[in-house]
Amino acid sequence: MASDSSSFNIDAPRWDQSTFRGRLKHFFNVTDPRTAFVSEQELAWAKEMVEKSRAGDVPPGTRVEQLLYAKKLYDSAFHPDTGEKMNIIGRMSFQVPGGMIITGFMLQFYRTVPAVIFWQWVNQSFNALVNYTNRNAASPISVRQMALSYVTATTAAVATSVGMNLWTKRAPPLVGRWVPFVAVAAANCVNIPMMRQQELIQGICVKDRNQNELGLSQRAAAIGITQVVISRIVMAAPGMILLPVIMERLEKLHFMRKVKMLHLPLQVTLAGCFLLFMVPVACGLFPQECELPVSYLEPKLQDTIKAKYGDHVSSVCFNKGL
Repeated sequence: MASDSSSFNIDAPRWDQSTFRGRLKHFFNVTDPRTAFVSEQELAWAKEMVEKSRAGDVPPGTRVEQLLYAKKLYDSAFHPDTGEKMNIIGRMSFQVPGGMIITGFMLQFYRTVPAVIFWQWVNQSFNALVNYTNRNAASPISVRQMALSYVTATTAAVATSVGMNLWTKRAPPLVGRWVPFVAVAAANCVNIPMMRQQELIQGICVKDRNQNELGLSQRAAAIGITQVVISRIVMAAPGMILLPVIMERLEKLHFMRKVKMLHLPLQVTLAGCFLLFMVPVACGLFPQECELPVSYLEPKLQDTIKAKYGDHVSSVCFNKGL
């Protein structure tokens, strides 16, 4: 790679974001769990380098490799809409260390109602923070709305898991192990739309290819949020579906029966292995910067765009969030 950074465009995608392969490489890069633990000083340096590069004021002697690393840290820790630093727990780079612990404990302690309630509450608290952190920041949400979405999603997860636990008492043990996944999927269908309800009510900001704001669209918001819900369920599915099958077989081994204390750390480790690959896969399922034809938007917004731009704007784009 050339070391000259004078003509380097730091905001140009490093990989083709119109293809799944390109998005997968991008999210493997920015969801690298190691970036969640870099120092505040290093993050401050990354933001400074990105801002200087955008302004065309790159310090002499700066290599392209340094700018790429700065952009990696910037994308992992700063919100794409506001440029503000995101809280560490809500970052996608924290999904592996945070998610592996919670997933491992949910899959280990699924037999008793108190344990189910506690770990579903922990999981939904984590999810609520992730959903709020990765929302489209152009649509503000009040404390009351956040509290309502949090309570609703937690109630849905607990009710689903407790109800299915009782329903599967006489079912094969493996079926009971899948209850946490069903609860997580049900809660995602509630938590994400509730946390981002302002986008559904008021609409999400859509722009043209030159980043000029064109208006607010509820249809675009519905598409973006639906894609995020699907991505989150896909992210959890392999680990929470296959891991119970693996553990069901391992626990029958004579060696595993003797070392029951290893069951939990093993589940946590395996959950981390699944998430290490599934976080970038799920994030890359759909483009983060979505594109829609103008003809799909609300009739009133279509008329506004055509009145101002005529036929020059045939499609719009928007940040769907993660």
